[in-house]
Amino acid sequence: MQNIVILVSGSGSNMAAIVRAAERDNWRKLHDARIAAVISNRPDAGGLKLAAAEGIRTDVVDHKRFDSREAFDAELARHIDAHQPALVVLAGFMRILTPGFVARYEGRLVNIHPSLLPAFPGLHTHQRALDAGCRFAGATVHQVTAELDFGPILAQAVVPVLPDDTAATLAARILTQEHLLYPRAIADLLPAL
Repeated sequence: MQNIVILVSGSGSNMAAIVRAAERDNWRKLHDARIAAVISNRPDAGGLKLAAAEGIRTDVVDHKRFDSREAFDAELARHIDAHQPALVVLAGFMRILTPGFVARYEGRLVNIHPSLLPAFPGLHTHQRALDAGCRFAGATVHQVTAELDFGPILAQAVVPVLPDDTAATLAARILTQEHLLYPRAIADLLPAL
């Protein structure tokens, strides 16, 4: 069985989309894969409640309890490794990971970013796309490397930027596409693991 561990920091909407797709498309039978655990760096993350309601194991490694990124990442890795993951999925996990952590899961660590990478890595992507006058925006699923939002691109979804868009309306339209794109990209990746 290929175990998938999902890391979240917030509401968990992308995690929920992945869980729904795994159930709907029967990843257990099709890919011999399952969502083994959802781990958060925030004890109050809504994604933990969603995962628990689905019967998925949850765990918290509160980053505020650690004096360094390295110490946090070491403890996070210990919790992840307890599930023997074939894949580690960042789904709104709002922590910059250390190079050592990224190297530990090289080729098995994926993220979704709300822009058409390589454009607009980092934060405030929607407002930056609007400020730049972009006609299109979107989301990118990529393998995680030590360089922030830079790894090999696995899949992208494109949405038009409308004349009356705000950062909030653009973000909402892109999030709808993220919920379709991320599960599909993970399912495409599973046979190669």
